[in-house]
Amino acid sequence: MARLFGTDGVRGKANELLTPELALDLAQAASVVLGLSQSEDGRKPVAVVAKDPRISGDFLSAAIEAGLAASGVDVKDAGTLPTPAAAFLVGDLNADFGVMISASHNAAPDNGIKFLARGGKKLDDALEDAIEACLDMPNPRPTGGAVGRISRFADAEDRYILHLLAAMPNRLDGVKVVLDCAHGAASGCSPEVFKNAGAEVIVIGAEPDGININDGYGSTHLEKLQATVLEHGADLGIAHDGDADRCLAVDHEGTVVDGDQIMAVMALDLKDRGELKDDTLVATVMSNLGLKIAMEKAGITLKQTGVGDRYVLEGMREGNYSLGGEQSGHVIFSKYATTGDGVLTGLLLAARVKATGKTLKELASVLTVLPQVLINVRGVDKAAAPECEPLLLEIAGAEARLGDTGRVLLRPSGTEPVVRVMVEAATHEQAQLEAELLAAAVATHLAL
Repeated sequence: MARLFGTDGVRGKANELLTPELALDLAQAASVVLGLSQSEDGRKPVAVVAKDPRISGDFLSAAIEAGLAASGVDVKDAGTLPTPAAAFLVGDLNADFGVMISASHNAAPDNGIKFLARGGKKLDDALEDAIEACLDMPNPRPTGGAVGRISRFADAEDRYILHLLAAMPNRLDGVKVVLDCAHGAASGCSPEVFKNAGAEVIVIGAEPDGININDGYGSTHLEKLQATVLEHGADLGIAHDGDADRCLAVDHEGTVVDGDQIMAVMALDLKDRGELKDDTLVATVMSNLGLKIAMEKAGITLKQTGVGDRYVLEGMREGNYSLGGEQSGHVIFSKYATTGDGVLTGLLLAARVKATGKTLKELASVLTVLPQVLINVRGVDKAAAPECEPLLLEIAGAEARLGDTGRVLLRPSGTEPVVRVMVEAATHEQAQLEAELLAAAVATHLAL
């Protein structure tokens, strides 16, 4: 049987793969692994449950909360909130664990279940495997007063907003910002916290109806945000995804500012304030080579990890580093969050604009993004890629031709028979040429 947990929890089409029966079973298994086995003095474990506004979240949250309470876990229902809010609340409440129901940037028919360990941290593989193993074991069946209670976490959003405001190094008075909430989990709290911070706020994509999440809005559809920034003469625009754990931006000219550029801006901000631990930024191997070059010029070390925010987090924890993230806009500030937080990132980015008096375009110009070409080569033996000598020779040749002005990355897909060929170079034409040559070599040497 294939592993149930993917790179970010259990995700699939709601009511097909992700059924209420599976949600209930997962909740009961998680109760054992994350709650009952960790509880002290016989007290009931406590779990925080939150969701994004997609329609299937209603029946999935009902099933999850039923499974938790039936296993003897007290449930704090935080309602519709971003993933980073759920993570913060687990730690703030000193809860035993948390559950976030969301499929992030996916369309409304999909959904997902993500578990958070004590402190609001993402689970490692061992804990996920333990939950899967418990699915085939008898579940605890307490009775009477030993079953859990389900109660509304009434001040959940207020706690999160106050937490975000406390992280601000300065107010945003005089900054005009457009917020695109993707009709998602940040539709309520993001506009409120930006207004409380002093910004003039124009809001789009903040009318969730259960089925419009990520539909033409948010970090995967930036066109409306770009147009609205230009229409209103805003200083910048901020785009969240469905569960608001990521942030992409648009400058005053409507140009997209991606996660690499945001990380560069924020790394310099933290360095200037003496808060960038060991002058180090953690990012994945997919980050543009321009980020490494820009950081070297600024005296900042770029530590690179595998693809995925969990690997960024692991890299950050190894050195207790303060900043890390991904090109996609997952940015992690370890002083304030245990996961990527799109609302926090947007606030701190806007605060940097205000504090420096510079435009976001000026701030982002510290990084020159090198042209990047990505080709997916399908139907190949991806497992053979690391040991294929003819292919390794082709890669070495491409690297020699690129020299210090580019790089090559071949990455087997984790879920399908695909090898991803990525090339960066000084010009798009050179990147395209080298990528096509390597893709042809992959297709030849790794053919099934």
